[in-house]
Amino acid sequence: MRTVVRVAEALHAGPDAEVDDRWLHVRPGDVARTSPFLVLSEDRISAPGFEWHPHRGIETVTVVLGGVLEHEDDAGGAGVLEAGDAQWMTAGRGIVHREVAARGTPAHILQLWLDLPAEARSALPGHQQLRAADRPRLARPGAEIDVLAGTVDGVEGPARPAAPAQVVLVTLAPGAALDLPVPAAHRALALVIEGDAVVAGEPVRARRTAWSEPADATHLALLGGAEGARLMVASAPPGDERERG
Repeated sequence: MRTVVRVAEALHAGPDAEVDDRWLHVRPGDVARTSPFLVLSEDRISAPGFEWHPHRGIETVTVVLGGVLEHEDDAGGAGVLEAGDAQWMTAGRGIVHREVAARGTPAHILQLWLDLPAEARSALPGHQQLRAADRPRLARPGAEIDVLAGTVDGVEGPARPAAPAQVVLVTLAPGAALDLPVPAAHRALALVIEGDAVVAGEPVRARRTAWSEPADATHLALLGGAEGARLMVASAPPGDERERG
């Protein structure tokens, strides 16, 4: 089984000109320990949100935890995401986009930034909508695995990343145990979104993130705490090159 090398507490960054509130689960500037994950933020947005801005050299994964999020990009993509929906955006060679709360409903989102390796930075930009109703889910005793990207126990998620990555949402009932497959060559993070859990023997409360380094082991042991838990578990090979999107 994989081990956890550290458990990190989120930084409460509070409101700014774009968001009503922000928690940083992966902070910018610590790439030696977090690569290829550059940022993982939890944001509450009403107005103005993220108006037109550019990215390049990265991919982003956005999960709508509540409310409604509207997005649009200069590659011709546009859509509205409701609670439970997700989006995978490839910036690649460069994209300009916006993300704002829609229908007068504040949005609560998670957004993960992944650095792309050099060979993928010229990828065509665009986005993929990952509707909650269309994503495959694996049922396990007391647990559910919602696969956004990668392949888990033969079930492939709908996202088509420009570089190898696995992203799942896991729901655990109190006391439920799950051995989650994670590729051996990947660095992995397990964010407890709500509730509490034990990750590879380490207790992890809400808004804390457990980190696991590449290893020979290919499974991460998860256990639901007294409240049960909902987690995002993301993994990808670490890289040496840096592009801050």
